Amino acid sequence: MSEVCIRLISSDNWREALELSVHDEQQKFVASIKPPVAIALAKAYIRPGGKMVEPYGIYNQNKMVGFFNLHYTPDSKDDYWLFHFFIDKRFQRNGLGSKALNELIRHIKNSKPSCNRLNLTVHPENEAGRLFYLKFGFSEDNIMTFDEPTFSILI
Repeated sequence: MSEVCIRLISSDNWREALELSVHDEQQKFVASIKPPVAIALAKAYIRPGGKMVEPYGIYNQNKMVGFFNLHYTPDSKDDYWLFHFFIDKRFQRNGLGSKALNELIRHIKNSKPSCNRLNLTVHPENEAGRLFYLKFGFSEDNIMTFDEPTFSILI
């Protein structure tokens, strides 16, 4: 059984995070920059839109296997966004994405008690991603955000 957990990116693990990547054909689904973590870490520092931005590593058995950013307005009920969520190409197709999302939602429930909705966008050409989020329980909101369909889940 795999043990999946999430940890904030810090001065201890940022280099390991920069080594994560996706298959070339998936790159446009995660970020416009290679490695995808580079833009995500920059956003954590810059805080676009004035939001809090927390970068996390996804760990399986103590090895970083993926990454995501959580963007949010503190104490908001529904302004929580998942960005740059991916599992490294070496570890895909092993169920780690679902386990990581479960862990992320558990973390939000415990650390952000005001949050009741998590939002994300999916690249219009990312059919596998769309199906993944729908299967997980996200619903398509019929709203475009940054030219991408928006999905959300009540938590």
